[in-house]
Amino acid sequence: MIKGVIFDFGFTLFYFDNPSVERYYECFKKGLLKSIEILKEKQIWNESLTNEAFVKKFSKKREQFFRKSIKTKMEFPTSLIFQNVLESLKEEEIINNLDNLTESAYNELAELYHSCEEDEWEPFENTKETLEKLVMKNVKLALISNHPNHKTIKNVLKKHGLFKFFNVVVTSAKFGKRKPDPNIFYYTLKKMGLENQPNSVIMCGDEYADIIGAQRANLQSILFERKYKFPFEKEINLSNLRKISNISEILDFIE
Repeated sequence: MIKGVIFDFGFTLFYFDNPSVERYYECFKKGLLKSIEILKEKQIWNESLTNEAFVKKFSKKREQFFRKSIKTKMEFPTSLIFQNVLESLKEEEIINNLDNLTESAYNELAELYHSCEEDEWEPFENTKETLEKLVMKNVKLALISNHPNHKTIKNVLKKHGLFKFFNVVVTSAKFGKRKPDPNIFYYTLKKMGLENQPNSVIMCGDEYADIIGAQRANLQSILFERKYKFPFEKEINLSNLRKISNISEILDFIE
């Protein structure tokens, strides 16, 4: 008997229309320019520092942290990247004072950086109806997302009236580890109250990290077949892999 379902966020419950690396970068740049305006308002900015120079430095640091996160399965939150970039600019004596930047200020910068992204994510047509039916069947619901800003995921769920369906929402930003590290699954199971019954829980996601992570944590798994292929995507070599192409099909696996 299935007692719980854990969903991935992007391209499982939500889609990003016509995704591409270029479109993601364009979106993040819009958010980064909003963050720069806040730095100027807080009088952190030095007029000798151009927007273009900051964008270039931030983007380079973000790429470095992203590569490291893929290799180590550790997550480096966006707020930490801002802190790292600004402290490095201070060391280079390009900016002089970071006293106005508290932890909440770094979180604000991160939220602005991802604000454009929040506007782009939309739930699939059957997402809400499927979640409603699972809750009616007394199935506990959780979400795990590899995302560097926890509040972004919460904001999108709340914007579309879906946050209320989840017993647990876990992000790599808050937990510190990324899928497929099994510990993020163990943590979620414990929060669901199902840590001793992993085989009664299904993980539904669209990529290698979801399926292999679930397997390592002894969960059942279902692959949501995404319409788009992404660069460097890992192939899932499992002979008994179950697949769905519409989120509502997961109801067929609930007794």
